[in-house]
Amino acid sequence: MGPIRLLARYLQASIRTQLQYPAAAVMMMAGQFGATFIDVFAIAALFARFGHVQGWRFGEIALFYGLVSLSFGVADFLTRGFDVLGTEFIRTGAFDRVLLRPRSAALQLVGYDFRLSRIGRLVQGAVVIGIGTAALGFHWDVRAVALAAGAVLGGVALFCGLMVLQGALAFWTIESLEIANVLTYGGVQAAQYPLSLYAGWFRSFLIFVVPLGCVAYYPVLAVLGRHDPLGAPDWFLPIAPVMGFVFLGVAFFAWRFGIARYTSTGS
Repeated sequence: MGPIRLLARYLQASIRTQLQYPAAAVMMMAGQFGATFIDVFAIAALFARFGHVQGWRFGEIALFYGLVSLSFGVADFLTRGFDVLGTEFIRTGAFDRVLLRPRSAALQLVGYDFRLSRIGRLVQGAVVIGIGTAALGFHWDVRAVALAAGAVLGGVALFCGLMVLQGALAFWTIESLEIANVLTYGGVQAAQYPLSLYAGWFRSFLIFVVPLGCVAYYPVLAVLGRHDPLGAPDWFLPIAPVMGFVFLGVAFFAWRFGIARYTSTGS
């Protein structure tokens, strides 16, 4: 069985299990949608009071917010196994069984649990994009759709990379990794706003260390047809999401480094 077919079987089994209690699954999706949508009301209230922030309008911020939510929602759907690697695999010794199976550990962790509740965040992201589009009176042509799709793919790769790094850190500590949450959930919050609103050192961090700006800020500028007020060349804006895949490659390098130094928990 090839890896794609195997992942499809994992997905089928996971969804079938969750749909044994359909009401609970629907409520979890609705809860995820409502919990994340509350932030949109806060943003709307801010712009209703001030009109714009440093030249940025509510509709533009909504596009940032929606695209990042879509990216993180997909990544979170795919990487549950890396998120709980320390507590549910390494601490219990279950990771030894993962290594004994004739499939890569990464593939098994991707297929560990596909949570239907994350569909709520995906719907929220799509709704916010629709709100931003209506607020701006923006027209989606083929070019804009392609740029937005590239931004989402790059964002999925980057957030998956952050989750893989979190899993790699679990080879040295199985305790709750709050520093990883700062980069994942904190990174989601930071990427939902334009880089020009932040201090210089923080902008550099979001471009050169964890390139969240490359998968949200620059491609959204390209979608809107705006020049970067920070001075990035126009040719770089549409190709910036490639940095998400570069980051994912670095994360898997760290993952292999961690596995090579893993010591079995024994019996």
